[in-house]
Amino acid sequence: MTSPLQHLIQAWATTTVQATLNLKEIRQIPLPWPPKEQRVIIAHILGTLDDKIELNRRMNETLEAMARALFKSWFVDFDPVRAKAEGRDPCLLKPLADLFPDSFEDSELGEIPKGWTVGSVDDEFDLTMGQSPPVETYNELGEGLPFYQGRADFGFRFPMRRVYCTAPTRLAKEGDTLVSVRAPVGDINMASEDCAIGRGVAAARHKTNSRVYTYQFMHSIEEVFAQFEAEGTVFGSIGKKDFHAVPCVVPPRSLVVDFERRVLPLDDRIGLSEGESRGLATLRDTLLPKLISGELGIRDAEGFMDRVARADDEGGVKYG
Repeated sequence: MTSPLQHLIQAWATTTVQATLNLKEIRQIPLPWPPKEQRVIIAHILGTLDDKIELNRRMNETLEAMARALFKSWFVDFDPVRAKAEGRDPCLLKPLADLFPDSFEDSELGEIPKGWTVGSVDDEFDLTMGQSPPVETYNELGEGLPFYQGRADFGFRFPMRRVYCTAPTRLAKEGDTLVSVRAPVGDINMASEDCAIGRGVAAARHKTNSRVYTYQFMHSIEEVFAQFEAEGTVFGSIGKKDFHAVPCVVPPRSLVVDFERRVLPLDDRIGLSEGESRGLATLRDTLLPKLISGELGIRDAEGFMDRVARADDEGGVKYG
C-alpha cells in the first residue's frame, strides 16, 4: 500500500522517461508536521520503544558473555581440570566435577585433559555446505524458505530475512549454527527457523544435537577462520574438505550434554529477547509515519503502548 507521503512525492516528481526529483523540488515538498506538543509525545512513544530495544540488546550481550565464559572455562582453558591437578577445589558439585579428570597429557594441540582426545570438525559435527539455487527462484515476497547467503544477512544472533527461495538446494534446521565461509570467513549466526543456505554459508550441529555447544565452539575457533580469510587471493574462503579437517579437542559427550543443559535457558532467553526487539522495531517503524501524518491519533498510540507495557510485564508481548 502506498503511503500519503509516497503519493505526495510521486505527485511532485518530474516525469520524462523516468520520474525524477531534483534537490530544489525535494526542498519544496510540503511535509506533514504536527504541533510541537504532539512531536514531544511522539518522540516519547518512539523513545520508549528504542529504550526497550536497547535494554534487550544489553541483556543479550550479558547472557552471551556468560555462556561464552563458561564454554571457555571448561573447553578452552580447562579450569576445572587445572584446579583438580593443583589440588584446588574446582567449585563444582561432585557429579559434575567427576566428569573432569585431574591431570593433563600432551597432544598435537598441546596440553589437553587426560582421557580427552584430538579429533576434527568432521568427527564431532554434522556439517552442511550451502549451495546457491538458480537466481530465478529468489524473491522478496516471502515465497518459499528464507534464504541466507552470508554476512550481509547476519545479525547479532539470528540472520535477517531479506530474500526467499522457492527451490532450495541446501537446508539448515532451526538451531543450527550458520558460519560464513566466503568473504569474510568466520562470521557466525544461528538459524532461528528452517532455512535455505547459499554457497557463502555452512550449517553445523554437534553430533549430540547440542546447539549452544556448537555455536560457542565455532566462536572459539575464530583464529582458524581468520587464517583462511588471510590466505585468500581476491577474497577468503574455506571449503568443505578444509572445514571438515579443522582439528579440535574432543571432550566426553556427557560433558557436552551437561554444558548444553546448563546454558540452554540463557540461549532461549536471548532468542525471546531478539524476537521481541524485532517486533518492537517493526512496531516503531510502523507507528512513526502514522503518527506524523495524523493517520493514528496520539491517544490511540498511547493506549496501544499501555497494552504493550502490560503484556511485557506479564512476559508475553504480542505485536500482531
